[in-house]
Amino acid sequence: MARRFFVGGNWKMNGDKESLEALIGSLNAANLHDDTEVVCAAPSVYLNFVRSHLDPRISVAAQNCYKVAKGAFTGEISPAMIKDCGADWVLLGHSERRHVFGESDELIGQKVAHALQSGLCMIACIGETLEERESGTTEDVVYAQTQAIADNVTDWAKVVLAYEPVWAIGTGRTASPEQAQEVHEKLRAWLRANVADDVADSVRIIYGGSVTAANCRELASQEDVDGFLVGGASLKLEFVDIVNARA
Repeated sequence: MARRFFVGGNWKMNGDKESLEALIGSLNAANLHDDTEVVCAAPSVYLNFVRSHLDPRISVAAQNCYKVAKGAFTGEISPAMIKDCGADWVLLGHSERRHVFGESDELIGQKVAHALQSGLCMIACIGETLEERESGTTEDVVYAQTQAIADNVTDWAKVVLAYEPVWAIGTGRTASPEQAQEVHEKLRAWLRANVADDVADSVRIIYGGSVTAANCRELASQEDVDGFLVGGASLKLEFVDIVNARA
């Protein structure tokens, strides 16, 4: 089954209206490959601003959400609020949420369930630390993280899985194309064994971790790498080259 190439840009806690307007102007004017789906994850306070200025061919995501629709949860945002701002996607389980803010597999699973029930599409993130890779537990870690997500998925058509080895995020260290392919291939086999053949064949598994214009084409050539989740480079013009990695 042909899986549509997917590139997400995670702007993280960066930008202001002036700089984002300039970035959006560059993206709107860019020649983006028609066969690539593009989603940009903006800071929550700018979701409305970004959606109203960004070309409709590019979808907008929130970088996080909570597990219920409303209530006494100071500082949180709900899927309903995200949709009210015009965004259709959410990023869940990013390693910075897991490791900086202490989010557990259980909480991420609850967020997955509520976001899907609320009609959002999602980029669900998994990945091991350097310590876990060096101790040989990469598969155990990413399978457990994927299980917590899979247990809460009601519609796999709305889910993109992002494999992001924590040791490669923002460090300049990138998993080699062979390392990325190996984990992606094993994840697809896990989905085949634990979810369903059609899900394994159709779900897009994207790679994140210091993706740049210089390394994106070789990574994109791997059979089970269906796109990228891009951090720092998504704030630069090279993001266009990454979007066009298969053009």
